[in-house]
Amino acid sequence: MPVLCFQFRRRYGRWSTGGSLTAGADALWEEIGFLAFHLHWPLDDILDLTQDVRARLIMQIQRLTRAEGR
Repeated sequence: MPVLCFQFRRRYGRWSTGGSLTAGADALWEEIGFLAFHLHWPLDDILDLTQDVRARLIMQIQRLTRAEGR
């Protein structure tokens, strides 16, 4: 996310990452829940994965479950 100066929100001198941080956190928790449910991995192991690896695992699980007819 681009860094935006808070002066656009009338908070001079402070910096923000811009965008909504809760949407990113919600998406992360959805990924964690999905992987924990299907793989039975602990939270720490899932959090150690990069976003790219999490997304790849999710896609693969979805393909496998569709192929099995779940």
